[in-house]
Amino acid sequence: MLLVYFGIVFVIDVEHRLILHPTSIVGAGIGLAVGITRQGLTSTLIGGAVGFGMVYLFYLFGVLFTKMRARRLQAAGFEADDEDAFGAGDVILATILGFMLGWPLIWFGILFGVLLGGVISGLMMLTLFLLRRFKSWMVFIPFGPFFVASAFLIIYLPQYVKFLVPK
Repeated sequence: MLLVYFGIVFVIDVEHRLILHPTSIVGAGIGLAVGITRQGLTSTLIGGAVGFGMVYLFYLFGVLFTKMRARRLQAAGFEADDEDAFGAGDVILATILGFMLGWPLIWFGILFGVLLGGVISGLMMLTLFLLRRFKSWMVFIPFGPFFVASAFLIIYLPQYVKFLVPK
């Protein structure tokens, strides 16, 4: 069930840049079940709270950044878009993954997801630049797939991310 959930979130977020509430509700149930089974109730709940808190701070910073960017675009005579750095769905997903990974693994899961997203974004921008299709430094990508990939690696393939995961 966990792999199916990861796949659904990954595909929907890549295609539509949304993490839907019905998948979040189901994910919360799966996350709690996986977390309690893997590390117990306390670590599961702390992991969920930390996952929420970390990405909520990113979300608030993204809202501030979006407002500042919109003002600058409007001042320069351009139409501002409504792109967000992180959305509420990313915050909810981080909470769910926090349930699954528990404390302290959620810290590493979020960090690895953000780093993975940054590396892929950098490669995308470099590719666009080299192909002369680069129009702006603002390339928006969904972060849910990177958080899901991070959690997948930590849960199913920890030997490949052991440099991030504490002993």
